[in-house]
Amino acid sequence: MRVPIRKGGEFTNLKPDPYITQEKFDELVLQLKRMKAKQPYLAQEVSRLASGGDFSENAGYQTAKWQLRGLNQAVLDLEEQLKMAIIIKPNKNQQVVGLGSKVTVKIDSQEKTYLILGSAEIDLAKNIISHHSPIGEALLNKKIGETVKVQLGDKETVCEIISIK
Repeated sequence: MRVPIRKGGEFTNLKPDPYITQEKFDELVLQLKRMKAKQPYLAQEVSRLASGGDFSENAGYQTAKWQLRGLNQAVLDLEEQLKMAIIIKPNKNQQVVGLGSKVTVKIDSQEKTYLILGSAEIDLAKNIISHHSPIGEALLNKKIGETVKVQLGDKETVCEIISIK
């Protein structure tokens, strides 16, 4: 059987953002422990199904092998992410916006508060934005009272920094 060759897209070779909070790091460590606990069961299942004989006609074996490979790859990826992780320390300098800062800005006469973290923890429902997002990038290293211009889609918006926590 021939495996299809897929062309890489625009985001194929992007490196994951290493900046995460301690809470996210602990969550990933727990997830890794759960995945590693599952590995022996899947390996045992593969060897049990392998004893059924003909591998080409053994759909159960093929599925179990596929699951084990996927789990092994996920474990490797997660271990690499944890090894490269940089923990975001709480921002003690409340005069300058940095990673971990909670920033209140005035956009189009409305006040909004954003928490600026790494890309792995984005949650727009909770106003958690990435330091790579247009607003997050524009706010970094700015002070209270400064205004910044942000390109949002096809329009330019002005943000004034009200407070930093």
